[in-house]
Amino acid sequence: MNLDLRVVERRTVADGIVELALEADSGDALPRWEPGSHIDLHVGNGLIRQYSLTGFGVADTRWVISVLREPNSRGGSVSVHDSLAEQSSVTVSAPRNHFPLAEGVAVQFVAGGIGITPLIPMIMQLEREGRDWKLFYAGRSRASMAYLDELAQFGDRVQIWPDDERGMPDIEQLVTATDPQTIIYSCGPEGLLATLEDLCTAGPVKRTLRTERFVAKEIERDGPDHDIDVEFAQSGITVTVPADRTILSVAEENGIDILSSCNEGTCGTCETPVLEGIPDHRDSVLTDDERECGQTMMLCVSRARSVSLRLDA
Repeated sequence: MNLDLRVVERRTVADGIVELALEADSGDALPRWEPGSHIDLHVGNGLIRQYSLTGFGVADTRWVISVLREPNSRGGSVSVHDSLAEQSSVTVSAPRNHFPLAEGVAVQFVAGGIGITPLIPMIMQLEREGRDWKLFYAGRSRASMAYLDELAQFGDRVQIWPDDERGMPDIEQLVTATDPQTIIYSCGPEGLLATLEDLCTAGPVKRTLRTERFVAKEIERDGPDHDIDVEFAQSGITVTVPADRTILSVAEENGIDILSSCNEGTCGTCETPVLEGIPDHRDSVLTDDERECGQTMMLCVSRARSVSLRLDA
């Protein structure tokens, strides 16, 4: 489901970061969402980009996103910065959430740069629930870090780490100091997330880590890809997916309706139930437990370890 909204407010919240507040022209309430959710933003020229819903307030008529200008990206953020002014009309999707907040546990948040955006609604929910939490927030400089003034209200539960003032953070020390019963939630650059993944699984004491990626994770492959026979059970169609094609592209070519967006395994839109076969997961969305279960897969990037798959599509 897509919605046509309007940019009712635009402000700069850090160097290279603009915040956009979106509302319906009617002023009606927008679909409810949970912390960790994101929306697709149609930015023109056929480009669709995913942005986390964020904000310190709770308003059922307004969604807020913050967008970092990335000149070397595929053009989405540049288009947002250059083209979307107040009163601009935008088309967005309904919210989706592949980064849900766990219930009933303490949380250590670790943000890197623009990765603060999905964590803010989580912090506000934990505040309302009276749950324990801390935030470690790193960035290149204070000027590049959004929402520092708003986060100051939380006192010493928030540790701000500008790299130009303090050098590179000691992530290993941060993980070591985190109670093993506390869940770590992180969003930020790939280097930060990869370091956390290594540290949380190393040593005798494992820690639970949940991550959100803005770019696809590098996946190590066991060997060359092979052709896959894929049966789409609902559609009654069986196709052969060549080694150099994605399941999604072949499905679309054969008229099978699969919702998709990012085409790089980061948004979760094309997640599809697996009825038979063993997926070869290459996305950046599913948890290790979800991968092990093999009940769903992302058709835009994932393939199969088995010679065939039967999918519920």
